[in-house]
Order: sequence, then C-alpha cells, then structure tokens
Amino acid sequence: MSSPCAATCSTSLRLPPTILRFRRPGALASVRAARSAPAVSDDLVLRIAEQLEDSVAESSPLLDPLRSASALSLISTRWPTRRSNEAFRFTDISYLRSLPISLPSQALALALAAPSSPYPSCIHFSDGVLTSTSGVHVSALADLPPGPARDRAAAALAASAEFADKDLFYDFNAIGAKDVAVVHVPEGVSMADDPVHIMFSYSGSGDGSMVMSNPRVLVLAEKGAEVAIVEEHFEVGQEGGGCYWANPVMEIIVEENAKVVHSYVQRQSFEAAHTKWTVIQQSKSSKYEFVEVSIGARLNRHNLHIQQLGPETDTQLSAFHFLSQNKQIHDLHSKLILDHPRGLSNQLHKCIASSTGNAIFDGNIKVNRYAQQTDAGQETRCLLLSPKALVNVKPNLQIIADDVKCTHGAAISGEHDPNALYFFQARGIDIKTAADALNFAFGAHVINKIPFKPIEKNTLAQFKELLASSRQE
Repeated sequence: MSSPCAATCSTSLRLPPTILRFRRPGALASVRAARSAPAVSDDLVLRIAEQLEDSVAESSPLLDPLRSASALSLISTRWPTRRSNEAFRFTDISYLRSLPISLPSQALALALAAPSSPYPSCIHFSDGVLTSTSGVHVSALADLPPGPARDRAAAALAASAEFADKDLFYDFNAIGAKDVAVVHVPEGVSMADDPVHIMFSYSGSGDGSMVMSNPRVLVLAEKGAEVAIVEEHFEVGQEGGGCYWANPVMEIIVEENAKVVHSYVQRQSFEAAHTKWTVIQQSKSSKYEFVEVSIGARLNRHNLHIQQLGPETDTQLSAFHFLSQNKQIHDLHSKLILDHPRGLSNQLHKCIASSTGNAIFDGNIKVNRYAQQTDAGQETRCLLLSPKALVNVKPNLQIIADDVKCTHGAAISGEHDPNALYFFQARGIDIKTAADALNFAFGAHVINKIPFKPIEKNTLAQFKELLASSRQE
C-alpha cells in the first residue's frame, strides 16, 4: 500500500497544460470533451478546482508534483454521497453544497494581527493564508533556503502525490494551498518542552457565501528528534456564527527513534464546515502521541491516516468529540496500518451527542502478515444525552499476522452507570448535579491528556460551558 511519504516522485509527473491548468481559456471544455468514460467528476468538483487553481497562480514550484497529481485525480472524482461512497455512508456532507463557495482575500488575511501565543515558536494561518511564523526550526516553504531542510520538504511533498488513500478534500487542499508551513527538527534536537503552536483562525466573508481555505503543514522530525505540536482551529470576529469551510492538511514524518506529541483542538463556529486530513508516517522505534478534542463546527470530518514503517513503533491515539448543537455532525475516520514486528498501538475514541447531533466513528486497524508480536488496542465509548441524538460506530480490526495481541470494544449508552449515580446520591448530591459531573469527567478524561496547561485549561472551560448550555435546552 502506498504511503504519502514513502516513495519519490519524478518531475515527469507534471500533466499536460489542458489538465493541470483549469483556468486557461477553453481548457475546461477540452478536458470535458476528452472524457468518454461515464465515471467522471461532476461540475461542482471542477468548478471548485478552477477557483482554487486561479487563486494560487504564483505558488512554489516545489508543490507542482502534488498539484499535478491532485488535478488529475479530480478529473475522475465525483462528489461523494451517502449512497455512492462507502466512506460517507453515515456522513451527510450536503451542507457543503448549500451555499456558494468563495475564496479568502489574501490582502485582508495579511492585514489581520496574529493572535497571541504563550509559546515562542508559533505559526499563524488566517483563513488559510500563512501570515506569520516565528521561532527556530519553523518556516514557510517559500522561505526555506537551499539546503537539507528544503530538500527534505521537497521530497516529502513530491511523495505525497503518491498517497493512495486520499479523497476529494485532500486533492482540493493540494491544489488550493497557497504555501506550506514547515516544522523541521534536525537530528537529535529536542523541542518537547516548548511546543510549536499552530493557530488557524477563520472569519468567513459575511456575504452569504462559504469561504473555503486550504492551509497545509508539514512536520519533519529527523532521527532521534523530539517535537511537540499544538494545533488549534478557531473563529475570530463573528461571535460564533461565521460561515466558512476549513479544509486543512497536516503531514508528519517521524523518523527513526524520533518522537512527536501532537495536540489538536477544533473549536470553530457552529455554522462552519471542517474537513481535515492528518497523515502520519512512522519509522523504526519512533513514537507518535495524538490527542484530539473537537467541540465546534456544524460539519466536522477528520481523516486520520497512520502508517508504521518499521519495527518497535509506538502509536497512541485519543479523541473526544462533543456535539452540543442541532444537526451537528462529527465524523472521525481513522486508519492505522502496521507492517512490521513488535508494533504497539492504542486508540481511544469518546464522544457525547446531545440535541439532534450525529457522531460517526470508523476506526480501521490493519495488522499485516509481517507485523508479528503486535499489541494493538481500540476502544470507542459514546454517550447519548438526547433521544434524538445518533451515533454510528464501526471499530474494525483486520488481522493477518498470527502472533498478535489485539483487542477492541464499543459501548454506547444513554445514561451513566447507576452505581456511579448512587455513589453521588448517597453523599447528598442530587441526580442532575451527579449526571453533569459524570458527563464532564467523561470528556475531561481525554482533554486532560493535552500536555500543555494553557491549552488544556482553555479547552476544559469551553467544554464545561457548552455542556452546561446543552443541558439547559
């Protein structure tokens, strides 16, 4: 199976101008005329691709192989529906078609001040535009000088063109990314104590359209390096009602004996759409720790793809989704591929759905033939706080190796353990207060895994506020 970073890509991959450059006069008509097969892209996909390509006319040539491959892919890609695409069987993304798509103004984005950060190394994207970078080992792709860091980034982006598991949203980002923020940690360097804070702020347009942004981040942790990443997606200036479409991609390469600690918080507007790809490649004896907390957005789809490419590889995943609004959809699709001996992985997914929220979890762990002595665990636990809330879970272990220790489990409940409630009541605490405390502890279990106190504290406070408001409805 191809990985996004395991292969190299020759510059001969560049496509004919009529395929790659959608915006050229008559190019789109020529592409349509050349298509004779019935399974082709629909007009909406091509229209968005044209808009995205027009917006990045002056991009880095290092992105050309990736753009070319995604342009070719989109020509034969249809818009996914619940009936036509198994990966979207439980996920209704029609909200993305409900409003006209527009693109952010780069001048306006650059004019906005970057939010303050408690950490010296930080990156800021405003509506998908990379506006600032600060700190050591952090740079925009366009600003990387010739040298090892630039060469590694170029090779990783070219190899990303070969990513076999990508979808429509990954390709949109590849075409629409104006620049790439690069975090390059050299061999043996540790940045574990002071994380790189990556802030994604979104504002929308206010004109009735859905502003689509495509920020992209590449993290390179060389042999023996350590780095912590704190990724935050939030709204600015709309007081919770901004309408926009965030479509980010983050790719992380963890080389031999390296360690990456990755915290990801999504707290966007309840009128926003958020479709995200996180792609991880782990080499021998590397470790990747991931904590996700998603509490915002009307439509939230996260594709998490991890491939272990060496023995003694350790992957730790924790995710918590909270749906507090009507018609809110949160979807986590994860795929973990183990190809080598003595791999270790643990995945915990938790969610709380209230009102008419719909939560989806599709977790796939594939233990291939040579991944002997693997220890892999997967657990999903969900709470339904409303009779109209819905949860679809699909934990999936595919085991081909015969010397493994693998477990998985799923639990969906509409109420807490009566013994736990009785414990509170026996101490004079009423049942509503007891249920609130248990609901908070259910989510805090994952939020407390965020290793950086300012981020953990703010996220806990926002979760507590949303939990209180959802219980009042």
